[in-house]
Order: sequence, then C-alpha cells, then structure tokens
Amino acid sequence: MGDVTTILIVDDDPLVRSGLALILGGERTLEVVAQAADGRAGIAAVDEHRPDVVLMDIRMPVMDGIEATAALVARRDAPKVIVLTTFDADDYVLRALAAGASGFLLKDTAPEDIVAAVHKVASGEPMLSPSVTTTLIQQVTARHTPGRGKDALARIDGLTERERDVAMAVGRGLSNAEIAQELYLSVPTVKAHIGRLFQKLQVENRVQIALCVHDAGLAG
Repeated sequence: MGDVTTILIVDDDPLVRSGLALILGGERTLEVVAQAADGRAGIAAVDEHRPDVVLMDIRMPVMDGIEATAALVARRDAPKVIVLTTFDADDYVLRALAAGASGFLLKDTAPEDIVAAVHKVASGEPMLSPSVTTTLIQQVTARHTPGRGKDALARIDGLTERERDVAMAVGRGLSNAEIAQELYLSVPTVKAHIGRLFQKLQVENRVQIALCVHDAGLAG
C-alpha cells in the first residue's frame, strides 16, 4: 500500500455512492478508484482495480454484500472490507462480520468519521469498538450451533499461553491498549500476538477471534 489508500464503493443506491465518493474524494490520501452497484460487479471491480479498501453495502440485487465479502476475504491478497448498513443491530451485519468484514459503518455516520474509519482499517487497525464487539458476540453466540465448540477448542489448543491470554482478552472486548495494560505488554507486542492469532485461529478479524473464544466456552 502506498501513500494513497484506494477505495471501491459497492452500493445499489447511486446517491449513496455519489455521497461517499464526494466525502472520500476530498481527502488527499484517499482515492475512489471505482464504484459498483452489486456484489458481483464489485468483485469484478476488485479484479480490475485492486483497491485497498471496499465499502460494501449489504442488501443488493444480483449478489448481496455478505456473499461478496466472503468471496473477497478468501483471497490471498484480499482488500479490507467495511460493510455499510442502516441498522447497527441488523442481523445481516453480524453475518457479514462473520464472513470476514473488517468492521461496519452506519450510512448516516459523520463524514469525518467515515474518513477516519477508512484510514484505520487500511492501516490494519480494528474498527469495531470494544462495546460494539461485545454486543455482536452476544447476539451471535445466542445462536450457537452444535459442533462449533469442539472446533473452537481444537484451534485454541494450538495457541501458546500468552496467545491464549490475548485471545481471551479480545473475547472480553478489550482494546489493544487495555490488553497491553492488563498483560504488561507493549501495544506493538499485542498487535503482533493478534496477527499470529489471525493465522493460528484461521480468522480475518477480531470479531472472529472473540467468536472462537466464546464458542470454546472460555469467555469470562
């Protein structure tokens, strides 16, 4: 990634696309390289333009944002995906995050916060606040399915003791700074541990780490 973060906007509402393009295009370090009206067209646009970040609507014709997100994050050089929604408690948002999205934005988010969110996700920082993460986990684990617990425990067993401590802290919704303070680590060290958790637990974001901890019955 260079000095400029490239962005693809995927939304079936042309007014939403235009509004986001105006907001993001006014930033020197951001560039909207393409727009698409559905998930399938969005995937094609990713193939053509290789954006760093995709702003992805959820409810769209042809292919919805959940299916498109899952297809994109499964790639080796996957872009970061931020899902867009009108409702913060929307079940579709939970499914999109479980599919690997890096976070979500409400469509009425203030322009400066949208810009900040794109910068944060592009730099590899988690976009979801601890309180939002906790709420999402509670809703997802309320629909716990048999078999997930056994699989989660098997993945957790492959962690070192310190990685397990960090994973459990993520599962409690703690931020990197809070984890560092609690475990007497530096913030860069916490980030390094979380990077290894992504690999070892085979997940794409902090929400999925927290889900794994909860499915394993280790959340405190």
